[in-house]
Amino acid sequence: MSASSEESGTVRVRNIGAEVAVGDWVMFKNSLERVERVLPRFSALIRRASSDAVRAEHHAVAANIDTVFIVHAATNESNQRRIERELVLAFDSGATPVLVLTKNDLHDAPEHVSLLREVAQVCAIDCHVVSGLTGDGLDKLAEYGQNHQTVAVLGASGVGKSTLVNRLVGVDAQQVGDVRGNDQRGRHTTVAADLLSMPNGGWLIDTPGLRALNLWTSGHGIERAFADIFKLADSCKFRDCKHQDEPGCAVRAAIAAGTLSVDRLESMHRLVAEEAALEEEQKVRVRLSNRKGRRKIS
Repeated sequence: MSASSEESGTVRVRNIGAEVAVGDWVMFKNSLERVERVLPRFSALIRRASSDAVRAEHHAVAANIDTVFIVHAATNESNQRRIERELVLAFDSGATPVLVLTKNDLHDAPEHVSLLREVAQVCAIDCHVVSGLTGDGLDKLAEYGQNHQTVAVLGASGVGKSTLVNRLVGVDAQQVGDVRGNDQRGRHTTVAADLLSMPNGGWLIDTPGLRALNLWTSGHGIERAFADIFKLADSCKFRDCKHQDEPGCAVRAAIAAGTLSVDRLESMHRLVAEEAALEEEQKVRVRLSNRKGRRKIS
């Protein structure tokens, strides 16, 4: 964490024993020794820690955010499965997700935009097509920072995230890297989450280009990210329909009619299974912790 200082502009405060994310409000001692307490969050973008191979632990990417920009480039075959995963995380954060399609100034962008707009329409979220180079569409994005609102920017490396952030804050706050010509993928130029001020009084949290987006425990994120499937499921003959080979399955009927992609259904099933596995891991961890506690007492 940091606080104002006359000498360097920032003061480092230790956060030993306290989980602090960018965007958190904290209390610390007058001596600036360490963080005393993290104030309650009204929202938090949380994923499973990427280094968590054994224990089910979480990592808070950003806190106290009002909007999450889910950024994808409109120039290459967009990874819809990643968008679905990002939508689950964003919905579960408590913030409002917004799909942002960058690089619309390049010649092959239009052919991908319509498909991605459909994803936004299914989830009933806003979608903006912009260019970080020309500035096209950025005025609308800047409005999300009005009234001192906080926006988190989420996206993979090479999608134009750093260029977008620089235009929105009005300075070259983030390093911009080149992308490979064959697949438009880039190297990570943002290595840590940064809190940046916007000219209109808002705040922008630029997150690193995260390769691993493992889910944490979900609230209603999956239901909202796959709202079309859940709406169809209401018309299934059986309430506990698994949408496999049950008779009267409205979801399978939509797939047969070509109005729903089987890949989308399989993606939802994978995310549901991932969430269920995580919940089971957490239960095991609690049981083991309770056993250790009882042994210490004995």
